[in-house]
Amino acid sequence: MMKTTREAWLTEAINNILPWVLDGADVEAPTQIRVSVGWPGGRGKKGNVIGQCWHKSASGDDTWEIFISPKLDNTVQILSVLTHELCHVVDQNENGHRGRFKTLATAVGLTGKMTETTAGEELTGRLTALSDDLGPFPHAELAAAPGLGSTTHKQATRMLKLQAIRCHCDYTVRTTRKWIDEGLPSCPHGVEMEEV
Repeated sequence: MMKTTREAWLTEAINNILPWVLDGADVEAPTQIRVSVGWPGGRGKKGNVIGQCWHKSASGDDTWEIFISPKLDNTVQILSVLTHELCHVVDQNENGHRGRFKTLATAVGLTGKMTETTAGEELTGRLTALSDDLGPFPHAELAAAPGLGSTTHKQATRMLKLQAIRCHCDYTVRTTRKWIDEGLPSCPHGVEMEEV
């Protein structure tokens, strides 16, 4: 049956993939998982992040939250990213990309660097068959807006110049507004520096 929303398609995919991740793992199945297409990244660089799992404790209703990047449009890649994120859910987000997460990921068929896994040959076959069963993914690639997933560099922090104007040394440093607000530093001679 064709799914009319991305979330319905992805939820059905979870229902199929989660048992694969749980197979052989001595853990209970998570009770609530919500999945959406949206710009993942949180505190990271959004352009490089293609999937993200948020711990249920961050959710107002104790639900695991998974985000899949809208820049993806290859269904097997989307399902591979979803599999990776489900390994984080089953691991309870406790081990980053090591320990139990790595054990789960490799057991289900994810390969490569654990922070950038891809589906191995056998898992690719399973995901391809699942993609065929699910039907077309109701989504088209979304190009990132400037500054959000863009490959152009945007200055993240404005460095401000401080100088020991009232000292013979003219000592100079650069720092952020955050540290200036904490208090102005002094030069090596003990003279308070000023913003120039």
